[in-house]
Amino acid sequence: MSAIDWYLVLATLLFCIGAFGVLARRNLILIVMSLELMLNAVNIALVAFSNFVPGVAGKGPIFALFVITIAAAEVTIGLAIVIANYRNRRSLQADSFDELKG
Repeated sequence: MSAIDWYLVLATLLFCIGAFGVLARRNLILIVMSLELMLNAVNIALVAFSNFVPGVAGKGPIFALFVITIAAAEVTIGLAIVIANYRNRRSLQADSFDELKG
């Protein structure tokens, strides 16, 4: 296996763990953490391709910065929604948020 293969295997494993966390968990905080794990796996793959594929040097970290920016916005909005729902229902379980209207 070449060096890029190890990075891609790591990114794939992290992405699969994050996807399992999103699908299997019921706690909203753990779901948000799993989404962040998936985004970090994408960042690893972007930087690996940038370092090992000729012709795309320097473009991977730029896209990784965009992903980090989007992840920060996603966490901010997601946690604000979670806190607002927790104040109303006193629960962080995703099953209890089956309706969005008052």
